Amino acid sequence: MRGVVLREVGRPVEVSDELTLRPPGPGQVRVRLRAAGVCHSDLSMCDGTLPAQLPLVPGHEGAGEVVELGPGVSGPPVGTHVILSWIPPCGSCFFCLGGQPNLCTAARASTAAPTLRLGDGPAHAALGVGCFAEETVVDARAAVPIPDDVPFDVAAVVGCAVLTGVGAVINTARVRPGSSVAVIGCGGVGINVIQGAALAGAATVLAVDRLSAKLEAVRLFGATHTATPDGLADAVKELTEGRGFDYAFEVVGRAATIRQAWDATRRGGATVVVGAGSFSEQVTFTAGELFAGERRLLGCVYGSGDVRTDFVRMLRLWRAGRLDLDGLISTRITLDGVGEAFTAMTSGRVIRSLVTF
Repeated sequence: MRGVVLREVGRPVEVSDELTLRPPGPGQVRVRLRAAGVCHSDLSMCDGTLPAQLPLVPGHEGAGEVVELGPGVSGPPVGTHVILSWIPPCGSCFFCLGGQPNLCTAARASTAAPTLRLGDGPAHAALGVGCFAEETVVDARAAVPIPDDVPFDVAAVVGCAVLTGVGAVINTARVRPGSSVAVIGCGGVGINVIQGAALAGAATVLAVDRLSAKLEAVRLFGATHTATPDGLADAVKELTEGRGFDYAFEVVGRAATIRQAWDATRRGGATVVVGAGSFSEQVTFTAGELFAGERRLLGCVYGSGDVRTDFVRMLRLWRAGRLDLDGLISTRITLDGVGEAFTAMTSGRVIRSLVTF
């Protein structure tokens, strides 16, 4: 089958027709991909910011149709439309039973052995999913059923960008109505943080990005004000009387922007780190400021969500007209266009590219 392959970190991806997929084993299903979003985390795996095993089939934000069940698997049945989850909950570990299924690692371990081959050797599926291929084999719990009438392109972006962004607001930070919110980084996930803030009833939603093309679009998703990073200090003075924002969301994954979000948060407020950053990059705080400000610094994995219920919850909000999922998709491409989509993402020309099969 055809798919996108990264052979060497820092080198361009290529499209290969030498990929093969083994049949699903116990507890697994085979899914025919219909749509896959191009997320910045895919680019981060390709450029080395995030660790990845090589050769790699990128892609972790996808939707498709179940076409084969592994031995002993009762569902989801063949023909079911599904969103793929890159953190499938096992349902029985410490984190799942404690209400934090987004931190589960037990289910993904079942797909640790490569299901893909590239020529004569193994290949690895990004985050256990590998959406940039015509088909994939995943843990059955990673294939979350959705109604058949949901378009695959809408369903795909729910699989990462929407749940991560909206979930950061309503699950992680639990933004209160009437609050002030700053969002640093207005890519695909940042746009959904903005949508989540509007959904939660925030009175002030400041979108911060260095690229004017993104700032022109964010008001359509609920931003009330915009600023470049250089203008953030002035925005704090103008919009919060110098106190800082009740909630500041960092959606870039860099030490400098995390620190900037922290500095823009008021005493007693919350800074939420949503961006997937490097494990080697350090952020510095003094012991005194951590004590005196009583600000909370919160990490956020997958929007602190439960994919078993939150995927459908996001789709209900979309049906009700409360979330704009169609507007997230800037361009539609084929597998051959993934490399160009990475370049466009780096330059800020697009919010989200969607691979259609």
